[in-house]
Amino acid sequence: MPSAVLLRDVRRDDLPIFFEQQLDPEANTMAAFAPRSREAFMAHWARILADTTLIKQTIVCDGQVAGNIGCFEQDGQREVGYWLGREYWGRGIATKALAAFLDQIQQRPLHAYVAKHNLASRRVLEKCGFAVVGEDNAFTRVDGEDIAAFILRLDSAP
Repeated sequence: MPSAVLLRDVRRDDLPIFFEQQLDPEANTMAAFAPRSREAFMAHWARILADTTLIKQTIVCDGQVAGNIGCFEQDGQREVGYWLGREYWGRGIATKALAAFLDQIQQRPLHAYVAKHNLASRRVLEKCGFAVVGEDNAFTRVDGEDIAAFILRLDSAP
């Protein structure tokens, strides 16, 4: 039976779930992202929630908080990012959530960065119309190591 996926505004009671999700070592490896301490995480999300220029939503799957998705400006371009709890991987949930999210955002182009080794996330983006337009060989540093990423762009609105 396919999972029911919907998006809603982020609520403060979602944050403890998001915090636990970002502690997952396998997810950190896939996303090339180091986890934050509880204090740093909550401060980061307090800034996100206070910023009305950001679009941020909770991904809900079958009534449970599965992750989050957002759109933000960085270095003069609009970017999309998402995080899905590992128990929701491999079920098409990220693709459904991203497709629904993109239906709400008419601004184009949109960009996304994905670690080169994260083939599943790259595939989600490509299924939703993003195309690889470049590479960033020092996308982020994890444990002192530069992580290479693909840069993807979505040019047309649905």
